[in-house]
Amino acid sequence: MIVRISGVILAPKAHVRVALQKIYGIGDPRARKICASLELDPETKVETFDEKMAIALQDAVNKFEVEGDLRRRVSMSIKRLMDIKCYRGLRHKRGLPVRGQNTRTNARTRKGRRKQQQSSAA
Repeated sequence: MIVRISGVILAPKAHVRVALQKIYGIGDPRARKICASLELDPETKVETFDEKMAIALQDAVNKFEVEGDLRRRVSMSIKRLMDIKCYRGLRHKRGLPVRGQNTRTNARTRKGRRKQQQSSAA
């Protein structure tokens, strides 16, 4: 049976605990908490679920803010920081590390690939 929760199709061969982590906003601790609330073994495979269990799992996940709503809230928080022009907002706007990391070397993840150095033959 195909189980779809918050627009995400859970992998049928995966354990419930692992499959739930494919949903944005659910990590390992929250996945374990959901399994515990449903009195469900975290190692149960998703393919063994029946319709009733899939609906119960969907209801348990819907109690949390996940996927689109969470993504929207995070992006609005970042946009707010940029609008009020605080330091963190400026770092987001410039595409630099936000949490105090070095930028003299490293920081390539935020800054992107190196720009070609202009060779000044003097």
